[in-house]
Amino acid sequence: MVQFRDAEEQKHLDFLRKREEEDLAQMLAQKYGVAYVDLTLVAINADALRLITEADARNAEAATFGRVGKHVSLAARSPENPKVKALVEKLKELGYQVVVFITSSESLKRAFERYADLSYATETKAGVFELSNQELEDLLGKVEKLEDVSTLINEAIELKKAYRITRILEVVLAGGLSTGASDVHFEPEEKSVRLRYRLDGVLTDVTMFDHETYGLVLSRLKLLSGLKLNVEHEAQDGRFSVKIKESEIELRTSVLPGNYAETLVMRILNPTTIGVQLEALGLEEKLRMRIEKELEKPNGMILTTGPTGSGKTTTLYAFLRKVNKPGNKIITIEDPIEYHLDGIVQTQVDIKKYSFAQGLRSALRQDPDIIMVGEIRDGEVAEVAINAALTGHLVFSTLHTNDAAGSFPRLIDLGVSEKVLSSAINVAIAQRLVRTLCTQCKKGRTATPEEQKIINDTLAGVTDQSLVPQDNTKVYDAGKEGCGACHGRGYKGRIGIFEAIFMDSAIETILREKPSEREVAAAAKPQGIPTIQQDGIIKVLRGITSLEELARVADLHTAN
Repeated sequence: MVQFRDAEEQKHLDFLRKREEEDLAQMLAQKYGVAYVDLTLVAINADALRLITEADARNAEAATFGRVGKHVSLAARSPENPKVKALVEKLKELGYQVVVFITSSESLKRAFERYADLSYATETKAGVFELSNQELEDLLGKVEKLEDVSTLINEAIELKKAYRITRILEVVLAGGLSTGASDVHFEPEEKSVRLRYRLDGVLTDVTMFDHETYGLVLSRLKLLSGLKLNVEHEAQDGRFSVKIKESEIELRTSVLPGNYAETLVMRILNPTTIGVQLEALGLEEKLRMRIEKELEKPNGMILTTGPTGSGKTTTLYAFLRKVNKPGNKIITIEDPIEYHLDGIVQTQVDIKKYSFAQGLRSALRQDPDIIMVGEIRDGEVAEVAINAALTGHLVFSTLHTNDAAGSFPRLIDLGVSEKVLSSAINVAIAQRLVRTLCTQCKKGRTATPEEQKIINDTLAGVTDQSLVPQDNTKVYDAGKEGCGACHGRGYKGRIGIFEAIFMDSAIETILREKPSEREVAAAAKPQGIPTIQQDGIIKVLRGITSLEELARVADLHTAN
């Protein structure tokens, strides 16, 4: 008995007909020198689609499917069609730059079907890179180690499809968010381009790109960030957002000209990484309680110091949370605003229009109780900030010095009178960030004789011996292979190591003599607060970090 399989044969014929149509569209694209796109494989942007009415799109057999700022991608069955050319001209008159693609009529049907969704879609912001929740969850589930990011990127590169650049960016960003990276670095070399993540303050290799793929990724990121595509020999800075699960994470992009191609760095401003409470910073309890008393004062200045990337801004935000009460008017002057806090007036510096000094003077006219100045960069800002601290305001700010003692000579160098420092400054805090050992895979051992000497020499200068663990011979190392919890790195997260100098009569007296850092540190020794090195060694003995990691950020040969 003969069985007819009409349905299966029809399905097969439809498949062959579609493939033949796509092959024909690709041939025409090559003939006319126009790019080809299959709209069934590309995400169609709602903002782009609404640029042309459905009636005009169907009439011209064309549809706009991609839009970033003023750059629009248009797919047409026949780019030479006068109706298509009319649409292109209309878009150009509106200020858009149009790139035309050839596509098949079957492919266009998908775009036309999307018009039905426009009434339910809300307009999205230009410069927002949207990751679907499901896609993100799938990617995050696949990333356990950095090697997984490399594997996924290489798979995306091999796709050779129109959407592969989007896929690469999705993997790069999802990998950065999954591993907790603070920065993503694209570094062109002679034969390839290196991708690195900054993980807990340390740059780590992820994978290598070919230059052709990187060129496409760079162009896409420039478009997203609002940068000029045709400028290759000047530095440019921009920003865009990644939309994930109804929240937006901001990325700051920086492009620099290089030997082989432009270098690009993306800084990930993830609110969860900067939203640390005061109790979780790593301050030793006695020091934290003393700082909290200073936060209750109505006036004076609290300084945090340290090199770039030492967590100063995170500490300031923790202070702001502590003092953010309904009765306080708080104004911040920042560059940039890294995290938005409810109940606080936050302003951002613009180099051309709005400097720290101008922002600070304007803020003082608005009758604030507390002011945060992102950074004291010059004598003008220092003078205004000090005067604000003397006239009934509590001022938070940061300063670039190596230790707490260096804050005072630095301010004097900036032109602040040593006579007013004692009245203006309440406390100067210095800090560094050390990576914390993964609790799942860290290994304990007895310290070597050389390590024990460093430990003993450092702890000998600690005034309050109650802070020192009883067993000072056991140290901990990161697990060599790591584990799933730490993505194979042996470390997970960072914590601060601190020192502080509070204003007292001894410091006040020595300031009249324009002292050096060493002289200020000697005058502060009776306060009994551990130095950065001592605080670090105490955290090493408690198993929070390793001696190797501490030596990376603090000079253990000048512990005393």
